[in-house]
Amino acid sequence: MRVAKLLTAFLVSLYMALAMTAAHADPADISAASRSVVRVVIIESDGDRARLITHGTGFAVTPNLIVTNAHVVEELRGDDSLIAGVVPAEGRNGYPARLIAYSPGNDLALLRIEGGGSITPITLFPGAPGDGAEVYAVGYPGNVDLAQGLSMADLVTPQAAVKTRGYLSGGRSSRSFDTLLHTAPLGSGNSGGPLLDSCGRVIGVNSFGTVSDNSTDSAFYFAISMRELSAFLRRANVEVHSSGLPCRSIADLNRAEAERAAGEGARLAAENEAKAEARERAMDKARRDAELAVLSERDNGLALAALLLVGALGAGGWGMVQASKRRGRFQRKHVFGAGALMLSAIVVWFLRPSLTSIDQRAKDMIAAPEASASATASIAAKSTSASMICVLDPQRSRVTVSDITDVPIEWTEGGCMNGKTQYGQADDGWSRILVPNGEETVSVNSYDPQTRTYTVERFLVGLETMTKARAERAKISAPACGAGEDAALQFGRNQQAIKALLPPEPNERMRYNCQPGQ
Repeated sequence: MRVAKLLTAFLVSLYMALAMTAAHADPADISAASRSVVRVVIIESDGDRARLITHGTGFAVTPNLIVTNAHVVEELRGDDSLIAGVVPAEGRNGYPARLIAYSPGNDLALLRIEGGGSITPITLFPGAPGDGAEVYAVGYPGNVDLAQGLSMADLVTPQAAVKTRGYLSGGRSSRSFDTLLHTAPLGSGNSGGPLLDSCGRVIGVNSFGTVSDNSTDSAFYFAISMRELSAFLRRANVEVHSSGLPCRSIADLNRAEAERAAGEGARLAAENEAKAEARERAMDKARRDAELAVLSERDNGLALAALLLVGALGAGGWGMVQASKRRGRFQRKHVFGAGALMLSAIVVWFLRPSLTSIDQRAKDMIAAPEASASATASIAAKSTSASMICVLDPQRSRVTVSDITDVPIEWTEGGCMNGKTQYGQADDGWSRILVPNGEETVSVNSYDPQTRTYTVERFLVGLETMTKARAERAKISAPACGAGEDAALQFGRNQQAIKALLPPEPNERMRYNCQPGQ
């Protein structure tokens, strides 16, 4: 009985540990990817009135190109009175679109946004997803619209897409074209929407589901594979952004960083302990050497003082001999010579090092090499002001939407990056927050001169947060390079207002190790 209880407890503990370490998508990644998802609508208009014919889902692969299913837009092919439009998840209105590529053989189509509209493009995953991997479907299922009682006006107004979760199942494909079988629930309006991995990257295009007369049958769904989508986009001469790196969560990175910091702390503690022991040994040796040197100098001083004293007595005696020959008159040179020798003997006696000076001399012997090491470290520290090449450390990074390239930087002591961009100084170090007008992304760039680590954290935020961040940025006046410590500190404090708007964790974190280079 006791063994059974222990076994049960062990299995429960093992299950809990596995449950805690199981990989799940970060909701922020799926939300960020959803910014690229649009509702595709087909509208019939006679000039005075408009009627919604059908609708589906699509996603932006470039700022103005939308992928969807061929069956969503097939009615456009035979009726010039029909108009296509795309309605983004955020914003104030939709955009007209034109069909530019149509491939019914694998149920893919491509729309181009007209009238200057722009959507944040999504990232594609070029690799093969693992069987059983967690996946997300994002789109506009019609049954949700029906349950909400949405009107036609509602359907052409920007709305957040619906997200469902499931798993890849069995790796079985349809016979018509290459597909992925999964369990993320879909509705009729999901057609053409993306199937995402746990990092929010596209691994397929949702197309259709299973049909059964038996209500007890499980529902399965098919997504057009990346193999089909990539070939379709190549034929259409469309260049997209893709990322094939392993999907790691920010939580995993944080745990790894905590373990790394703990290991680094233990290593530094061990190094400090070893240095303390080495210093103690060096101090003992220095004390012995200082003691021998002091005793030797004292003996030499004593011998020299005695020798000078003998010389003084000899000079005085010789003067007396000469004085007796001259009837008691001393010659001045004999007096001065004897006095000088006597005085020298006294000075040498008192200038001998005392026994109490042994400890101070030992400390001075230790301090000399430390001063040299400090000077070397100072020279090394100054080298951080030189040009450096920063290379991505993949073990400490999470990259989902950005390109991977080496980053050349030039850092100066006052927080100036590349001779033109002043960084702000705060409790968390040197940083510069970038809030661009042309994309829905906030970047927090930071640099640690001590470790020569350059870090870029990207937050793929929604339109509301982006608007607030731009408003806060407009209130801040960035100082020029070399404006001084006070200006850097004030700039660092001002940037906190933007940081307060950002989610707790970024969607991307890229850490670079920097070394002096050409």
